[in-house]
Amino acid sequence: MLKLITATLLLVQASLTFASECPEAFNTDMRKLHSKDNVNLCELYNSGKAMLIVNTASHCGFTKQFSGLESLHKKYADKGLVVVGVPSNDFKQEEKSEEGTARVCYQNYGVTFVMTEHADVKGKNAHPAFAYLASKTKAPSWNFNKYLITQDGTVTQFGSRTKPLDSKLEKAVTKSLAL
Repeated sequence: MLKLITATLLLVQASLTFASECPEAFNTDMRKLHSKDNVNLCELYNSGKAMLIVNTASHCGFTKQFSGLESLHKKYADKGLVVVGVPSNDFKQEEKSEEGTARVCYQNYGVTFVMTEHADVKGKNAHPAFAYLASKTKAPSWNFNKYLITQDGTVTQFGSRTKPLDSKLEKAVTKSLAL
């Protein structure tokens, strides 16, 4: 009987360890937007219960979603949601300079969630995190695609038209946080 209990406990422990492992593609440092400081995506992923990664652009019809992303961040950060914005010019709507991108994010929209340096999000030059997300769902087809990664590693993609506080995305967030 003791062997059965020990084996069961080891199996549960292995499952928990696997569930909380960070995808290798996230084990990378990205420089924070218009900063010399870095952020490690695995550290962010393992610090919360869920991560929302969004490819952003400063001059897009969806740019006003920064306000909704900030609201989502403020509403759920203390419950375990980590929001990460990744500016990209893959769709030719991003500021040329990080200074310009920072102005749009921080001054125009009051963003306080993590914003990273500019990065490619699709194609052969896609950042490894976005290549991984595309392999699990699909590559971004436009700006403001949202990828929700739960602590068990499940990835759900929400398109540009899904607003951050849209019931479909927000419901998935609350479910992932077990609220």
